[in-house]
Amino acid sequence: MTLAYTDTGRGPVMVLLHGGGSGRATWDAFGRAVGAVPGYRVVAPDLRGHGDSPRFPRYTLSDHADDVAELLDELGPDPVVLIGHSLGGYAASVVAQRHPARVRRLVLEDPPAPPRAGPPGGFSRTRLALSGLAGGLSRRRFDRHALTSAIAQLREPDPGWWEALAAIEAPTLVLSGGPRSHIPPSRLQAVVTAIPDARLVTIPVGHRIHSMALPQFTAAVLGFLDGE
Repeated sequence: MTLAYTDTGRGPVMVLLHGGGSGRATWDAFGRAVGAVPGYRVVAPDLRGHGDSPRFPRYTLSDHADDVAELLDELGPDPVVLIGHSLGGYAASVVAQRHPARVRRLVLEDPPAPPRAGPPGGFSRTRLALSGLAGGLSRRRFDRHALTSAIAQLREPDPGWWEALAAIEAPTLVLSGGPRSHIPPSRLQAVVTAIPDARLVTIPVGHRIHSMALPQFTAAVLGFLDGE
């Protein structure tokens, strides 16, 4: 498996994971902002099914996490700063659960946490919102099946994912887009409660925080990293 990615700067590695239906270019502005801070090597991949990365007949959420873990192995043995938005945030959370020693600091931007339990469809509000997002990004280069597969899987209850949040060792920042986002803030507060060392910051601009409020997003992330 080979992911396309950009790689700029020098120093400790910061890996940026985009959301479903997006691509690595969504991080360009943030990457430039971080580039003004000495000491980070910024790596932004296209997830499978997106941008210049390969397409497949089927996609699973676990595949995305496995791909990112392989990328971290390629980048070297040192733990990284891992930042993910939406689908990328979910993938980042799974990497931090499965490979806690590989993640030094974790940032989850409006991650679509699946339901804890109950019948499928409990996340229908998110499904509708992400379906609308896909339509808005139809001119971008991605496999629509990669997005619809993620939507369907994230609607399924996943108590195992919730239980595994306790395995995350990295200090974690969870960013909520507030009531304008389709991700319920109460769901993200539950995520923060389940991670041993986590905090919640709300930037009430909706789901795409790093695009809609870049200065606030950058300040929150760098402030969190400076707290090491």
